[in-house]
Amino acid sequence: MGGNNPQAEQHKETKLLSFLDEVKKEGEKLYILGDLFEFWFEYNNSMPKDYFKVLKKLKELTDAGIEIDYMVGNHDFWLGDCLENQIGVKIHKHDLSVNHQGKSIFLIHGDGLSKKDIGYRILRKILRNQFCIWLYRLIPPDIGIPLAKWVAGKSRQHTAKRKKHYLEDYRKFAQKKTKQGYDVVIMGHTHHPELVNFDKGIYINLGDWFENYSFAVLGDRGFELKTY
Repeated sequence: MGGNNPQAEQHKETKLLSFLDEVKKEGEKLYILGDLFEFWFEYNNSMPKDYFKVLKKLKELTDAGIEIDYMVGNHDFWLGDCLENQIGVKIHKHDLSVNHQGKSIFLIHGDGLSKKDIGYRILRKILRNQFCIWLYRLIPPDIGIPLAKWVAGKSRQHTAKRKKHYLEDYRKFAQKKTKQGYDVVIMGHTHHPELVNFDKGIYINLGDWFENYSFAVLGDRGFELKTY
């Protein structure tokens, strides 16, 4: 979520809230693989206000007994304790291994996996440095949040332009994990939804919720990649 077109943002938010309502009715567990928010940074006493409706809906899910696991992405790795303490969402800073219906599943956001994306790999280390995070908190929220949203938008444009150059790297990474014993590897980041069958497992990229509105579901027929 995020951008400069209010109408488009309202459309995306409405679809997302509707989707979460369906999860509340039919789902048991929800995994969010990062970048749900265009930008997230929690100051000690403030946070982005644009996501209130989504946060409220997530709280409805957890109150209804739906477990939510959230793997931070490159747009929201500065998550503080709000989602965990106030909403009931479990935050994961790295990858996650789980089992469902007898399947071994590896989940990760995926930013920085491609060795071709040298510039971002360097920037990633800088942005996640604790000293840099401390310095950013010195910027007043009314300046820091709009600035970060602008940078996040530029980052999304960069990912969209570069994704064709490293999609194969993500497939190779996923195939390597299946050879290590995982039945399913699920990632995000590239904004390119796909389901790839390997000899020893499958790779799913969840895509995005600003163009494709794609998601994966595990049902009686196994994993499916769908569009909402």
